[in-house]
Amino acid sequence: MHMINDDSNIYSILEFINTPEELRQLPENKLNKLCNELRQFLLNSVSKSSGHFASGLGVVELTVALHYVYNTPFDYLIWDVGHQSYPHKILTGRKKRIYSIRQRNGLHPFPCRDESKYDVLSVGHSSTSISAGLGLAIAAEREMLNRHTVCIIGDGALTAGMAFEAINHAGTVKSTNLLIILNDNDMSISENVGALHTSSCKTKKKKYLNITSNIKKLCRNIFINHEENNFTIAMELFKNLGFNCIGPIDGHNVYKLIHNLRNIRNTKKGPQFLHIITKKGYGYKPAEKDPIKWHAVPKFNLNSGIIPTNQHNIKKNITYSEVFGEWLCQIATQDNKIIGITPAMREGSGMSKFSKKYPKQYFDVAIAEQHAVTFAAGLAIAGYKPVVAIYSTFLQRAYDQFIHDIAIQKLPVLFAIDRGGIVGADGQTHQGAFDLSYLRCIPNTIIMTPSDAYECKLMLNTGYLYQKGPSIVRYPKEYTTNNNIPNDNNIKQLYSIPLNKGIIRHHGQHIAILNFGALLKAAYNVALQLNATLVDMRFVKPLDETLIKNLAKNHQALITLEENAITGGAGSGVNEILMRNNKLLIPILNIGLPDFFIQQGSRTEILSELGLDSSGIYKKIMDWIIMQ
Repeated sequence: MHMINDDSNIYSILEFINTPEELRQLPENKLNKLCNELRQFLLNSVSKSSGHFASGLGVVELTVALHYVYNTPFDYLIWDVGHQSYPHKILTGRKKRIYSIRQRNGLHPFPCRDESKYDVLSVGHSSTSISAGLGLAIAAEREMLNRHTVCIIGDGALTAGMAFEAINHAGTVKSTNLLIILNDNDMSISENVGALHTSSCKTKKKKYLNITSNIKKLCRNIFINHEENNFTIAMELFKNLGFNCIGPIDGHNVYKLIHNLRNIRNTKKGPQFLHIITKKGYGYKPAEKDPIKWHAVPKFNLNSGIIPTNQHNIKKNITYSEVFGEWLCQIATQDNKIIGITPAMREGSGMSKFSKKYPKQYFDVAIAEQHAVTFAAGLAIAGYKPVVAIYSTFLQRAYDQFIHDIAIQKLPVLFAIDRGGIVGADGQTHQGAFDLSYLRCIPNTIIMTPSDAYECKLMLNTGYLYQKGPSIVRYPKEYTTNNNIPNDNNIKQLYSIPLNKGIIRHHGQHIAILNFGALLKAAYNVALQLNATLVDMRFVKPLDETLIKNLAKNHQALITLEENAITGGAGSGVNEILMRNNKLLIPILNIGLPDFFIQQGSRTEILSELGLDSSGIYKKIMDWIIMQ
């Protein structure tokens, strides 16, 4: 048992701290107690509200030290990645609202400029801090402001190429007050991977370490005696790129942190690098033992230390991510050339089982989406069958690579795009609202949108078999019915679907609803109410043009339905077909995601609010009919 005291009296100091200005009035000898209270408050609040958990526990002392030493909000703090920011939010006037985090109309899950003057940069995706921080630091220097900019980068964010691009630039600018803090907790969302990580791990048992770096061989044959010199490869990298380096130091000792931060702020000029060592989940034993599991949590009982499972869905339903993971394992039993690739999203993408069962066919390339896509291109050229499992929101970061390195060369790479559409609690930076729009315009590409688990597996099979270019299976963060999923025991006789062929699910009159993806169940209820024809279009590209023409000829109006931005989405493709065939121009209503960034909330809440549940879809159609 992990007994947790929920008595509000334990917050004897934190109760009176609502701003960093109030924090800075405390005597230093009170800060250790404040850190304990802040960690306790974080434990109690997240266990009751759900949210990102382990990362925030690891930066309590750092957050207190930063706001104590730096004159925030005049001095700038940028958190990277943003799920480390819960303690920061608590100390910057949002303590009473922290229970609403990630909920509809509640606090944003990550730092957000619209929410607080202490949030300098709105974030969600990783590895943006150093670029933005350098811009802010140069601007402050030109305005002759004695402002300090601090970028806190950790949880794997330093594995992304964008961070290294910014470091390379920042090291050449010697007149700025820029500090980069590496929060080295040995983790990201999954474990950190890559040569930089394995090289910069603490080497107390080894006196020498020879490595070859791909960045101008900066770290070749470096002498390391960690116990004597407190030296790491990461620090050598920063040093050679022009930074003054300090550390590594204990990131859970608030007084050591304050001492070093004060020294940097008061005496140092130019780009600085501070390496701190923390433990993800620090202060809560279950999270310390399994920080991946406790990275983000639902509501749970602190005393039991057990994360509840969704018992209602265990037998009857399955997530699309799980469908993908099971399919990948099944194919791998018969094809040792299939390669699974993920940019640091093993658990979320459903690849945990595959990574353990087929480790030689699995690659986690870290938070490096651009590299993931072009890495897959190389494998495809060599005759392998790469499958890139990636969230919709993160594929945005590799758009050029998809076009330049995959589509132009017609390489048979299968993309399993997870979190398409509304993802819910992670908010505007993570909604998968745009992928159909930005992918539909790329030649040589096929895009499929499954409506349930059965269709998802058929489409994965279809994409796996397709050899004329890249294929995409795009699905939401959602449960789906676990019925009649085909069991493909023979890889040479896989169940698949014919290219660009939709299927009519319900025959009706007057109105035809053309559904793309997982809103089919809601659309079916509407079709019954309206006695409308319902079509599962299956393919966004290429569209079933013959079917669309026939529907236009035999109905008085068409409705397109998708969980993607209306602008440029699947419905736009249907419009284009009708425009090319002007004799078929009939009234058409496109239903999908609106033209604004969608904030956090549960998936059910957001779909209802946007009118994308059964009642909302029915109302949109009826209101439109009345206006005709």
